Amino acid sequence: MKTIDELLSEGVAGKRVFVRADLNVPLDGTTITDDGRIRAVLPTVKALAEAGARVVVASHLGRPKGAPDPAFSLAPAATRLGELLGTEVAFAADTVGDSAASTVSGLTDGKVAVLENLRFNAGETSKDDAERAAFADRLAALADVYVGDGFGAVHRKHASVFDLPKRLPHYAGYLIATEVGVLKKLTEDVKRPYVVALGGAKVSDKLAVIDQLLGKADRLLIGGGMAYTFLKAKGYEVGRSLLQEDQIPAVTEYLERAEKQGVELVLPVDALVGPEFPDLKTKAPANPTAVAADAIPADQEGLDIGPETRKLYASKLADAATVFWNGPMGVFEHPDYAEGTKAVAQALIDSPGFTVVGGGDSAAAVRTLGFDEQAFGHISTGGGASLEYLEGKTLPGLAALED
Repeated sequence: MKTIDELLSEGVAGKRVFVRADLNVPLDGTTITDDGRIRAVLPTVKALAEAGARVVVASHLGRPKGAPDPAFSLAPAATRLGELLGTEVAFAADTVGDSAASTVSGLTDGKVAVLENLRFNAGETSKDDAERAAFADRLAALADVYVGDGFGAVHRKHASVFDLPKRLPHYAGYLIATEVGVLKKLTEDVKRPYVVALGGAKVSDKLAVIDQLLGKADRLLIGGGMAYTFLKAKGYEVGRSLLQEDQIPAVTEYLERAEKQGVELVLPVDALVGPEFPDLKTKAPANPTAVAADAIPADQEGLDIGPETRKLYASKLADAATVFWNGPMGVFEHPDYAEGTKAVAQALIDSPGFTVVGGGDSAAAVRTLGFDEQAFGHISTGGGASLEYLEGKTLPGLAALED
């Protein structure tokens, strides 16, 4: 795929450059609680603006129902982008309407505008090709060139991700180029030992990637809510812990395959449990208890890996040449259940190998828990996109940029 450096060498002064970013930041009302995704697109936006382009930034935020919803407005993201750029950023109150047209036409060389949430238009996410195409046509009228830099959305066949680049000269931004380069290190000529740590709530979300990794990784460390389905598959009592009964057959098969293929599939040996899910607003003390993984009381819920598992997982990561981590080890948002996720993050920092934090909740955890982002090899902006790439799927947004 062509990159932004090629575009810059061709000259962009005076051109309207549409940047499909991922500004899907978490909000508490109108307050951004993590601006990592905005900061991730800064190099691309800055380079274009400094070269004299008229930069039109567009993104989705949340899951509105194809119509305007103030709760999902990109206005806070536009304000934050302006703060980070150190310049005023214009904001269009719609996506392809009068406000978008006037805002874009009002741009001068080197200036930046942000369009309102693309998902306020049903055409963005429509499964009907004609409806998506019609929206893409209207977006294309706002620009001369397309730069794809919203890695967190490249696994979606959406108008601004898949259809729009087909209508304009298209290039990959710095973020997408970096993300693809990192993922190639995880799939092509991987340095070993290759260790993958997977957490998060649902094992069903990770089945496809586990299926692929069983033939590629040397070790798989399992934590988070998904671990309890694995423990149940081994015949353990898991109490009131998160459990997907319908996934037990698949998990059992993976445990058997791992043993046959010589892949270490490592499960928690103990857990922190509590009688109920902790209050994440007040952060009131939960007073967890550490118990063996095969002795979780029937009236307790597993909410983090235990102290012995933290040591075990740190030892399994210590000699890794390549590490991919996706999904927290527990309810890291509460201080009583954050230690497992902290331990894995610290083990990645201590590892001599190339370490990748696979987006989503893992990236949020790194920032929430106060770790230095520069201490990791790479922190992805797209958890779902990263996983689908590792699963071997074709990602629509990347395929469109490669045409």
